[in-house]
Amino acid sequence: MIFYRIFIKIYTAIEQFYNKSVLEVCKQKGLIIGKNVRFEGRIYFGSEPFLIEIGDNTGLADGVRFINHGGTTTYLRRLKGYEDARIFGRIKVGKNCLLGLNSVITENVEIGDNCILGSNSVLTQSMPSNTVFAGNPAQYICTIEEYGDIILNKNTIYPRELEANKQKLDAYLKENIPHKYKKAKKK
Repeated sequence: MIFYRIFIKIYTAIEQFYNKSVLEVCKQKGLIIGKNVRFEGRIYFGSEPFLIEIGDNTGLADGVRFINHGGTTTYLRRLKGYEDARIFGRIKVGKNCLLGLNSVITENVEIGDNCILGSNSVLTQSMPSNTVFAGNPAQYICTIEEYGDIILNKNTIYPRELEANKQKLDAYLKENIPHKYKKAKKK
């Protein structure tokens, strides 16, 4: 058991170093990153990170991908009459946003302030401030306030002082979260 824990610690340290290295190289190439931006796992900035801007206090979950050019044009240019086909565009993410696990943001898209993009979403249009989008292609779901009300309605109650100690919080949740699950929706 101790071998696995050591291996995981070593792997995690290497992964964190790799991610920090990629981020620093992208910043040197012109990626604009605000203050207090959190990266969880690997983020893919593409081959033109200088076309990407990310605002303050934004979080990016593992696997987020920025696609600021169209790789399909490489193949299209082989066809007569399409030799000049090219796609490039900027991507801008506002302040206090969250981009969910494995989400994809395409070129010429702007995400306003206080937005949430759901996991596994493909964003092909801009998001106004204070909105939640999800899906493939990502569509408007609700306002950030409506989403906040939904979350408060489903709020998990536990002693908040446990948040200072992850092990105690995990033990409490394991023992006290009920075994109740969502019902299937009938069409």
